[in-house]
Parts: sequence; C-alpha cells; structure tokens
Amino acid sequence: MHSLWPTEMTTSGSMKQYNKDLSEQQSEQTPPEKRHEPKKKQRFSARSIAQIGLMVAVIEVSKFALSGLPNIELTSFWLIMFTLYFGWQVVAVVPVFILLEGAIYGIQLWWIMYLYAWPLLVLIVWLLRKKASMILMAVISGIFGLCFGALCAIPYFFIGLSSGGVASGWTTAVTWWIAGIPWDFVHCIGNVVIMLVLYHPISFVLKKVGQLHSD
Repeated sequence: MHSLWPTEMTTSGSMKQYNKDLSEQQSEQTPPEKRHEPKKKQRFSARSIAQIGLMVAVIEVSKFALSGLPNIELTSFWLIMFTLYFGWQVVAVVPVFILLEGAIYGIQLWWIMYLYAWPLLVLIVWLLRKKASMILMAVISGIFGLCFGALCAIPYFFIGLSSGGVASGWTTAVTWWIAGIPWDFVHCIGNVVIMLVLYHPISFVLKKVGQLHSD
C-alpha cells in the first residue's frame, strides 16, 4: 500500500525537519523591518525627565524675559518647536508648564484659559507635524495669536451665563473679546515674526539635540 504522505514525512525525525523548514520559510517571508523592529518605549527615563524639565525652564525664562512687552511671547514658538522635535514628551511639558504658572502667579481666570489654549495649539501642530515647514508653522502661530483673545473669552461667556442667561453670556464674552482685538493683532504679528526669524536656527539646534539623544 502506498502512503498518502511523501516518504520523507513518514518518520518523526523527518517531520521535525519539515516543521523547521516551514518555520524558516515563514520567517523569510516576514519583512525585515518587522522582524528586527525594536519595541517602542515611551516610559519616562531619567533623560526624558531632564529634557522635559529643560523645556519647561526654557519656556518660563523666555516668558519672563519678554514679560515687559505686551502680547509678545515665545511660549507659542517653543511649544510648536518642542512638539515637532520631541513628540510625546510635550504631553508632559504642557501640564507641568501650566501647573508651574499657577504655582508662581496664583490660580486666576487666565490660568483657566491656559488649560485649553496651549493644549489646543500643541494638538494642531501634532496633527500637521508631517507637513511642517517654516511658512506653515508661521501661519499656525499667527492664527493662534489672532484667535487667542477669542479663546480666552470663553470663560467670560460662562460668567455672563451664570448671572443673566445665554444672552448675557454672549454679550460679556463678545464685549471682552472685541476690546482686546487690537492686542490680538499685535500677538499675531509678533508670533509670525518670531517664527520666521527663529524657525531655522532653532530647528538646527533641536536636530542636534535629537541626534545626541539617539546616540
């Protein structure tokens, strides 16, 4: 009687050899980048914590240095650049920065605005990071500066709402926003100029820092 299986597969030793050959064949069919792709680690190492601390310090020092110039700030610039070059670490930078601001200057209405304004900027940049360019980042930074007053008017809507209903809320928020529109233009122009001037030199520095980190 003839076996339905090939002769070389009828013994246990040959079966083991067949399974081994099959396993090697499947391994060869797997793309090299999948076989050797390292597992991504996103835990906070000592180096990551140090970098986050340095980023927050840079933002705070820059903010203090320009505190005498109304609506001229480097916070938007740094958050954009850190988002582009340090990725997920900015998720820790933003809340640490906001908490530090509250600890230094006290929890006031402007602090509530920070809770959503800065994370919104980071989110927008993160979504567009693959198309990053000096012009695009200058546009984003400028629009953010122009809309900053409108974003900060949101709490005033709820203040008016609590005292006189929806109509009062809209009146309070819009009145506050309109009063600050001239300063929003200053904010917009300042953000655009800062991005156009500093984007390339700071990009060069941050790339070098990233290379040192990878080494």
